[in-house]
Amino acid sequence: MLDDLRWDTDLIRRYDLSGPRYTSYPTALQLHSEVGSFDLLHALRESRRAVRPLSLYVHVPFCANICYYCACNKIITKDRARAQPYLQRLEQEIQLIACHLDSRQTVEQLHFGGGTPTFLSHVELRQLMATLRQHFTLLDDDSGDYGIEIDPREADWSTMGLLRELGFNRVSLGVQDLDPAVQRAVNRLQSLEQTRTLIEAARTLQFRSVNLDLIYGLPKQTPEGFARTVEEVIQLQPDRLSVFNYAHLPERFMPQRRIDSSELPAPAAKLEMLHTTIEQLTAAGYRYIGMDHFALPDDELAIAQEEGTLQRNFQGYTTHGHCDLIGLGVSAISQIGDLYSQNSSDLAIYQQSLSSAQLATQRGLVCNRDDRIRRAVIQQLICHFELDFEQIESAFGIDFRGYFVAEWPALQTLQRDGLISVDAQRIEVLPAGRLLVRSVCMVFDAYLAQHSQQRFSRVI
Repeated sequence: MLDDLRWDTDLIRRYDLSGPRYTSYPTALQLHSEVGSFDLLHALRESRRAVRPLSLYVHVPFCANICYYCACNKIITKDRARAQPYLQRLEQEIQLIACHLDSRQTVEQLHFGGGTPTFLSHVELRQLMATLRQHFTLLDDDSGDYGIEIDPREADWSTMGLLRELGFNRVSLGVQDLDPAVQRAVNRLQSLEQTRTLIEAARTLQFRSVNLDLIYGLPKQTPEGFARTVEEVIQLQPDRLSVFNYAHLPERFMPQRRIDSSELPAPAAKLEMLHTTIEQLTAAGYRYIGMDHFALPDDELAIAQEEGTLQRNFQGYTTHGHCDLIGLGVSAISQIGDLYSQNSSDLAIYQQSLSSAQLATQRGLVCNRDDRIRRAVIQQLICHFELDFEQIESAFGIDFRGYFVAEWPALQTLQRDGLISVDAQRIEVLPAGRLLVRSVCMVFDAYLAQHSQQRFSRVI
C-alpha cells in the first residue's frame, strides 16, 4: 500500500550504504572452522528431543549455462552425467542426517535451490524425492510449503507436471530482465513466452504460488527498458516478486568479470528503476514485504506480516522460521536451534567427505546470549518494521534501554533523519525508512565493524 512506503531521495542517497541482508544474525561471515560435524550431530539430537518440525533445503549446484551476474555456488557443465556421483553423495548425507532425527518431526517446508534444480533429469528428480520421503516425514496432503527454483529455459509442461506430482506446490522462476540487449550482456537469453508457458502450467496444475525474480542494475539496462519488463511481468500476475539490486563484485565472483562495467547503469538510473518499479507494483496491488520482496495481499507472506507472524531465515522471508532448517548438499547452511553450520563449498571435498561416511560440515557458529537477543531485535525490525521493547525484555530478562545504551545515539540520529520513531516503549520504522530497514538493523549488529563494507551489497 502507498501509505506503507515513502520514497525520499535525499534519505536514500545518504543511507544507501553496503550492509548485510540479514537472512541470519549473526551473518554467514561469522561462521568459523571451530564448529564441525560433532556440533551438528549434537544439535540434531536436541532437535529430536524437542520434536521440532523441519524445513529442508536441498542444493543442486549444476547449471548448463553461465549467467554473468550470478553470485551463487554453482558448477557450469553441459555434462548431465556429473549429477549422478553428486546425487549418490547427497543421498548418503540424507541418510546420515535423518538417522539422528525422529519420524514425528514433519517437514513443513522443503526448498530445492541451486544452481538449477531442473538440471536433473526426471528420473533423478524422482529418485531424489523418493530418498527424501524414505528418510524424512514429508507431508502428503499438499499442506507443506514445498518450493523449487526453475530456469524457464530448462523446463516445460512435462517438467511442471512431474514437479506437481512429486509434491511441489511453489515455484520460483528466474526472469531478471526481458530486454534482449540486457539478456545478451549477461548471457541469459530467455523469451517472455518461455516464462509465460511455465506460469500457465503452474496455474493449470494448481501450484499454490508463483514467484518471479527480477534484477535491476544489470548492464545495458535503462529506466524505460526496465519499466517495460516490470509491466510485462505484472501482466503475468505472479503471487510474489523479488526485485534484487545487482551487486557488481567481480573481485569476489569470477563470472562477473565478463561484464563490461562501462555498460552498467549509473547510480541515479538504478534509483529511478527501483522508484518506478515500486510505483508500478503498488499500482498493480502488490504489497512491499521488505528487503526487495513484494506480494499480493492474499499471499501467505503478506498475511503473515499483517498478523505479526512473518519470520526470516537463510531461505529469506518465511512463515516457517519456527522450524529447524537442515541444509543438504554442497555449501548448504543449516540453522538448528542456536547452531548455524555450513557444508563445504568445494564439490570435491563435499563428495570426498561423504564417500568416507563423514558429514561435510566445514564451519559454523553457536549463538551466544547476545547473539540471540540481537537476532530477535533484527528479526522484528526486518519482518514487521516495528519493535516492542517489552517483548524483548520479557523474553530475555533485560532492560532494553540499558542493554542497548551504546546504540541509543545512532537510533536518535535515525529518528532525527526520519527513518524511525523511538519512544519509551518501541521503535517503528517509518514509511520513509522501510526501504532502508537494513540500515536500521545494522545499528544492532555487533559484528559489523569487523568486516569491510565491500563484503556486502548496497542497501538499495
